[in-house]
Amino acid sequence: MDRREDRRNPHKMPDKRPDGRPGGAKPVERRAGRRSLPGGKRPQPRAPQGPTARDVALNALRFVARDGAYAAQALDRAMRDARLSEADRRLAASIFYFALENRLRIETCLSTKLRERPEPEIMDILCLAAAQLLFMDRVPDHAAVDEAVKQTRRAGREAQTALVNAVLRGLIRDRDEGRLTLPDREAEPENYISQKYSVAPPLVERIARAYGIEEAERIAAWSSDRRVETVRPNRLRMTDAEFEAWLDANRLDWSRGCVPEAYRVSNAGRLAAHEGYRRGLFSIQGESSMLAALAVEAKPGMQVLDACAAPGGKSCLIAERMNGAGRVHAWDVHEHRVELIRAAARRLELDNIRPQLRDASKFNENLAGMMDAVLVDAPCSGLGVIGDKPDIKYKLTGEAIDALAEIQRSILDACARYVRPGGLLVYSTCTILPEENGDQVDGFLARHPEFAPDAGDGWLPEALRGRLSSGRIQILPSRDGMDGFFIARLRRKADGYGG
Repeated sequence: MDRREDRRNPHKMPDKRPDGRPGGAKPVERRAGRRSLPGGKRPQPRAPQGPTARDVALNALRFVARDGAYAAQALDRAMRDARLSEADRRLAASIFYFALENRLRIETCLSTKLRERPEPEIMDILCLAAAQLLFMDRVPDHAAVDEAVKQTRRAGREAQTALVNAVLRGLIRDRDEGRLTLPDREAEPENYISQKYSVAPPLVERIARAYGIEEAERIAAWSSDRRVETVRPNRLRMTDAEFEAWLDANRLDWSRGCVPEAYRVSNAGRLAAHEGYRRGLFSIQGESSMLAALAVEAKPGMQVLDACAAPGGKSCLIAERMNGAGRVHAWDVHEHRVELIRAAARRLELDNIRPQLRDASKFNENLAGMMDAVLVDAPCSGLGVIGDKPDIKYKLTGEAIDALAEIQRSILDACARYVRPGGLLVYSTCTILPEENGDQVDGFLARHPEFAPDAGDGWLPEALRGRLSSGRIQILPSRDGMDGFFIARLRRKADGYGG
């Protein structure tokens, strides 16, 4: 999807300066010495300016690179203390996302102007400016370059300002003279997709091997609409009709999603800051994530394990489906993430959730055969949710994928032993690679003949039931308009425990 805006002569100077003076007005002559206001009063020193839109974008990039933060969380954190106008908030978000999503392409374009890679902060500044020059048609070239030089200076890198200026002006020349070309799509399709959509070449190769080159390009090209968030009502507090009335009363633009109880809300700002969210009236949760929880088919009185539960959205939906009766054991291997589950349960007033600090790959003999259903939403490469972490597509390595597959295997093997005879094991990931999904399930079934695929489809919306095969479904963002997820349901045979 081409999200560029029409260029409106970026080299034309504005009719007025930001302070209201005409663009061609003669600057005020500054004289040496102290100035005085009428009446002999001296002017007060000007308060230091807060971060600009570009500073916010730069800080958000740092949070992603340094802390591994999700894109939306990083941007929200960077904006938290910045006093930006709504227009500048939109500018900061646009610069940040264009730079993050197109980083591989941007760095390739910059590399021809650099003898060696500069330090990370300078590289981030260059990438932000390049994103404006290459992808944001309404940003004047001179503004992108000048602000990058100022950022370099504010970072205490005065010696690097000449480099930043020269590299960016060289990039403008290359762009205008048509030298920033992509590989030939017909001759080098995988290399073309890699460069055009900033996806690491080994990853393009894996996706193309699984889906073919045409679908691989559609997958690489897909971009989520960040103006839309999916929410669902707390079904213990509100019916669908009551929630729709509440949405209308709060003047929120909404439409029904594909999944029951899912509502797509447009242009609502930060819904997590909404008073209704704080009161526990609704949750923010993607439709694919909801489906993974609905696959459990939870009923009142059940004992359910959510083995990799943080931040808790699936556990909470399962608990709501149980009408507060029974128990949801919600595990995570990190204490700070267990606290996220606790916070979600408190907000929604769900007393039947039991958050615990546990490593799901380590079997607990005391719980053998105790669960009516187990959900393993396993750690994965996250390629189905690159809208949340765009940097995955050019940072992820084959070695990392192989290591994740081993973790998935160990968690599945341990958690399968908690399922009672006749009970259900649900395996899900938010990725699209067969080695983490279908291949993982095939391997599990070969090791565990006491399990078999469950072909029931009552948990799926009618529109998706035709995609179910052998108890499993692969959701693709480019095809289905929701996060990429894999979900498989496996039933334990009623005649024994097995391994």
